[in-house]
Amino acid sequence: MRKILVTSALPYANGSIHLGHLVEYIQTDIWVRAQRFSNNSVHYICADDTHGTPIMLRAEMEKISADELVKKVHEEHSNDFADFNIKFDNFYTTNSQENKELSEHIYLTLKKQNKIEKKEIEQFYDEEKSMFLPDRFIKGACPKCKASDQYGDSCEICGSTYTPTDLVSPYSVVSGSAPIKKKTEHYFFKLSECSDFLETWTQSGTLQSEASNKLKEWFKTGLSDWDISRDSPYFGFEIPDAPGKFFYVWLDAPIGYMASFKNYSVRNKLNFDDFWAKSSDAELIHFIGKDILYFHALFWPATLKYSNFRLPTKIYAHGFLTVNGEKMSKSRGTFITARSYLDTIKNPDFLRYYFFSKLNESMEDIDLNLEDFESKVNSDLVGKFINIASRTSGFVGKYFDYNLMDSNNFVSKESKGYIKNIVDLKDEVSALYEDRQYSKLARLIMSQVELINEFVNLKEPWVLAKQENQHNENSELHEVCSTALQAFRLISIYLCPVFPRLGENIQTFFNDSFESFEQVSSSALKINKYEHLLKRIEKKDIEAMVNLNLD
Repeated sequence: MRKILVTSALPYANGSIHLGHLVEYIQTDIWVRAQRFSNNSVHYICADDTHGTPIMLRAEMEKISADELVKKVHEEHSNDFADFNIKFDNFYTTNSQENKELSEHIYLTLKKQNKIEKKEIEQFYDEEKSMFLPDRFIKGACPKCKASDQYGDSCEICGSTYTPTDLVSPYSVVSGSAPIKKKTEHYFFKLSECSDFLETWTQSGTLQSEASNKLKEWFKTGLSDWDISRDSPYFGFEIPDAPGKFFYVWLDAPIGYMASFKNYSVRNKLNFDDFWAKSSDAELIHFIGKDILYFHALFWPATLKYSNFRLPTKIYAHGFLTVNGEKMSKSRGTFITARSYLDTIKNPDFLRYYFFSKLNESMEDIDLNLEDFESKVNSDLVGKFINIASRTSGFVGKYFDYNLMDSNNFVSKESKGYIKNIVDLKDEVSALYEDRQYSKLARLIMSQVELINEFVNLKEPWVLAKQENQHNENSELHEVCSTALQAFRLISIYLCPVFPRLGENIQTFFNDSFESFEQVSSSALKINKYEHLLKRIEKKDIEAMVNLNLD
């Protein structure tokens, strides 16, 4: 049995969860549930990322304290995740005592290792707000293509990267005033000294090959030292022995994985070092978006190595979500929040299945085409999958008192063959989940669903039921319906990691509890009366969701 600690990237506590976020959490949650169905020991950890200038300014705008803001957002995020059946073992916050202590410990260890350096730098300063401005709070014209209203770190028009002081006619996003240049002292992590280690580590197999190849670009120009401090006013942890200086949010955010697990381990009597010490034999798996790859594959492993903690086993990066082939847009109503989906479409399993059918092991973007979403869910789940149970269970209830024929007692080679084929997929199903090849797995499982539907169409149980000699327990009618329902049960076990809510209802239908892929070796003996399991998606509900999100 493997011992695995899994994390998803920490959502920033400055806004609502949207469908783009859910790509990652659904991908990870499916993987974690599949690991449990493979009888591995898994702990799934996450937290809200709560520090930084944007949090401070939003709290100021809402006339509440930053602490109050992050508590309010944490409750909202927690509810959204729970209602999408994202089952964290611990969903915590980076604004915690555990995170403060671990961040200070790691910083002081890095300092002892001579990996911290103090430097004087020049930054933009907003005199009206009496604060230094982070890159994203400065705008101006791009120094390369002269496009206006570009952020202080990169141009969205030509793709150039630069420093804020390169901007033409810069202005403060906070006050609108022209900032001045001002000198200040900052603390830097000597990432440049970690280059040899990181170049080897990023090519070690921990990352996807496309991620490893992308990171090679960073080593061509040489790694720069990493600025890990920010000046007051700033919402975060103050750096030890450096009054008015705070840890940059990206220093303490990934440490939040450790802090969340620390909080969880104390409450559940687990040994923190079993998972985070250098000698740990547990696996540490990070799921992230490709936009934060360099933080997790350069800054984070270097921080861990030189503060004497273990390194990640795997880092799995995924692509972005587009809607109807374009970036999510508030003006088009396609910047869709998790809550607006739940308020209109209602069933989270529909989105979970759709993402499952699209995702693979690569960093490719995926598209949520709303017409395809409606069509695919209604066709695959309602028209094909649930159809197996809805069209055969009535005969079993009416003529056989809800008793199923044990698949071991099937007479027909054909019936035995259908069941054997599905049972024999167990190792392949488990491997495809492991490798995150979800779209391939969806096609494999739906091919079995289609075969069973073809079998039912061919055997026509509704015709058999009209023949009086078919109403005994050894009849062809009983075997045909039992074959379909036993196959439906096996496929449901394979799909349980994808749609937990529907899975629970199917378990009730079979008087069973699905907990392991090993259960495909057994048969169900009885069903309950069939109750409606899924309602089709209506076009009007999708339209209502889009209208809710119109800017």
